[in-house]
Amino acid sequence: ARARSPIRHASMSDAKSPADFLKSIKGQKVLVKLNSGVDYRGIMSSLDGYMNIAMEQTEEYVNGQLKNKYGDAFVRGNNVLYISAVKDK
Repeated sequence: ARARSPIRHASMSDAKSPADFLKSIKGQKVLVKLNSGVDYRGIMSSLDGYMNIAMEQTEEYVNGQLKNKYGDAFVRGNNVLYISAVKDK
């Protein structure tokens, strides 16, 4: 008998669209990775159709090292490589 995979594959009823994901992370902690490799971590306060992101309590990381802390920050969408939800530890 084949061993069952521990990975649960999402069925179509479980699938989230990218728009659903982006709506679900508003007000949540996120990691925004830029094309340059710089990371911004903070709370996503808003996002528009161009992927412009407004963030609060923002921290800037370069090569994994904290470089700056900003109260509020705005990231222009064309610089964004990806956005990831951050789980609370």
